[in-house]
Amino acid sequence: MTVSVETRGEVAIFTLQRPEFRNAINTETGIQLRQAVLDFEADDTLKVAILTGAGGHFCAGADLKALDKDVSWNPDFRHGPLGPTWHTPSKPVIAAVEGYAVAGGLELALWCDLRVAADSAVFGVFCRRWGVPLIDGGTVRLPRLIGESRAMDMILTGRAVDADEAFAIGLANRRCADGAALQTALELAATIAAHPQPCMLSDRNCVYAAAGNDFGTAMKVEGELGWAYLQSRGFAEGVARFVGGAGRHGEGS
Repeated sequence: MTVSVETRGEVAIFTLQRPEFRNAINTETGIQLRQAVLDFEADDTLKVAILTGAGGHFCAGADLKALDKDVSWNPDFRHGPLGPTWHTPSKPVIAAVEGYAVAGGLELALWCDLRVAADSAVFGVFCRRWGVPLIDGGTVRLPRLIGESRAMDMILTGRAVDADEAFAIGLANRRCADGAALQTALELAATIAAHPQPCMLSDRNCVYAAAGNDFGTAMKVEGELGWAYLQSRGFAEGVARFVGGAGRHGEGS
């Protein structure tokens, strides 16, 4: 197996296990990662997933040597060449990035909801150097995350972006020391998992809907999803917790 799956309470951890190739993804790895994501979505006991890589690197993108030799490495246009990248998962995923997250590896990090960057983290469209296109959502997600001007800089130049710059421009959400990305991501996942899930997931859906629609349509989606949740038992229970004093003064929900 080139993708290991571990569960810690309500959190699933997907680890790319090809360290000798800086976790570059071949056909089988993409298939395994896609299945791991589908299994995570189907398991109601799991609330958050973390994607990381073994051996000090996140992912160096597609395994171009495998692409050159293995004609079975072809895009599945329902899912994306690297596995799950053309599919928005129904629950949050966090990228725990140590070392390289470049080319398709950058696209995998962008596919996640949040990104933790260790000191050694390097992001970049390195595939620019070899005439390999972004085809796992990079041209769509990167401008939405950091703005068109900064995204165009990365896409046109293929330059390296270190952890400090990634955090400054909003590409990374958290910074940490080398070796601490997974633990930092676990702490972030625990915070997310502790919230009432239906409401949080409804708001998350609204964010993704807004990214793909004009303002009026996005507001309509937010109103529809928000109103539906206001009619739910979960909202009534949340109000009752608030009235009872829960969650005040920065305390957990």
